[in-house]
Amino acid sequence: MRTLAAIDIGSNSCRLKIARVVQHKLQTVFEDREVTRLGASVFETGLISPEAMANTIRALKRFHKAAQLHGVDRARAVATSAMRDSRNSRAFRAWVKDETGWDVEVISGLEEGRLIHRGVVDWDSGTSGRCVLMDLGGGSCEVIVSDRKRIEGMVSLPLGAVRLTQEFLRSDPPSAEDIARMKQFIARELRRVGKKIDPTGAKVVFATSGTAAALAAASASMAKAAKGKAAGKWEPNTAPTRDVRRLAEKLTKMNNSARSGVDGIGTRRSEIIIAGAHVYAELLEHYRLPGFRYSEFGMRDGILSLMLAEEDARASAHEAFERERWEGVLELARRYGTDPKAMEPVRQHAVQLFHDLAAVHELPEDYLLWLESAAVLRDVGKFLNYQGHHRHAQYIVANSELYGFTPQQRVVTSAISRYLGKSRPAPEGRTMRDVPPTEHEWVKRAVVLLRLAVGLNQDRASDVLKVKTYVYPKRVILELYQGRTGAELELWSLRKEADYFREVFRRDLLVTLP
Repeated sequence: MRTLAAIDIGSNSCRLKIARVVQHKLQTVFEDREVTRLGASVFETGLISPEAMANTIRALKRFHKAAQLHGVDRARAVATSAMRDSRNSRAFRAWVKDETGWDVEVISGLEEGRLIHRGVVDWDSGTSGRCVLMDLGGGSCEVIVSDRKRIEGMVSLPLGAVRLTQEFLRSDPPSAEDIARMKQFIARELRRVGKKIDPTGAKVVFATSGTAAALAAASASMAKAAKGKAAGKWEPNTAPTRDVRRLAEKLTKMNNSARSGVDGIGTRRSEIIIAGAHVYAELLEHYRLPGFRYSEFGMRDGILSLMLAEEDARASAHEAFERERWEGVLELARRYGTDPKAMEPVRQHAVQLFHDLAAVHELPEDYLLWLESAAVLRDVGKFLNYQGHHRHAQYIVANSELYGFTPQQRVVTSAISRYLGKSRPAPEGRTMRDVPPTEHEWVKRAVVLLRLAVGLNQDRASDVLKVKTYVYPKRVILELYQGRTGAELELWSLRKEADYFREVFRRDLLVTLP
């Protein structure tokens, strides 16, 4: 049985979840959490403080020991807002690597939202219909509209509880002027969202953060203390909008010591609960939502679901993961003015060559998706400028949102799409410097396959050519079957690739007609 671990390095706290794969499903075996305030100094100075680094490293070393004790086969560590914003995140990542061996991925706010969504819809019941998901972390706040377990709309806002506390709430309790400025900032950010989020028809609202847990517990305490019918209407782990607003106003008037004594809040959460309560109150009122239900699941659960989906084709999440990941590729192509249908012949030929030449290229199976993605995205650079569009395409793919792609996978995909002109992959090249050295040879081989696929589709006015592949110990033969307008251009284009084919694969490439 495989054992997987997800590490969520947030701006306020770090979380660990270890799960074992049993009959293609995940069973939780261990969880841990530590408040480290990694983002506290980032939102003031732009740098992670040495103290916050040291606190987080201690927590991660404890997590690493737990992973070893539970025999973890694969771990994935993901960092969010604080690491996105800090200027010294690279040094911190190197420290984590040195202490634990983990490569920390710094993900975007939208990727964070996607992982949260996946964690909630895969692990929590009641998400089959239309619902809203809210996650208020230390540095950012993600709001997601989900319909039948698929994301319909999503935004990531700079409304984290630690960030707002550091920027606006300078006294304890905060002044009326500070609260007013913070509320103006929250309102401005919500106005910027515009119509990107439409929760109309949502049957339930899920909130997933520690702040949401604290507010739900405090709301429950209020309900239990109430008399008459109000107490009978209370539901566990829920917080009606009116209660969230009342709590926001009540907590604002308390000092930290008093706030920490409120049921469900505690000493660590009390320091940032005022900002968190106001954000939730503003969100619920802005979208006219009745309240939220706290969900214990979140990003770490989404990470585990994606790890399972990547490794186990029989897992229930695998099909959804593959579909959403490919939809992300198509969405990126459309965003930069590329028609995926026009790219389809090249993609199909790339897939055929990947399978037909498997004994020649010996690429890992994962490279099929990177190759297909590069085939579809190879022309997105024309959105910027036709001149040098391969170089522009590489930059766009490496730096854009691609759901389900790790930063390294985006870099590999972008490198494959880069070398379709006169240039070739070279270790000293700007693009290949970002590709791990262990992947250099694989990228070169995938580039050759894509160049051949492009060569098979030179005359876009003709019908798609059919090709048969014959593999021999010292040579490869591509036999082309002419379309209605012939295959002279394709013959010429493919034969130009013979020298590079021989350089990479140590075999001759012959292109013929039957």
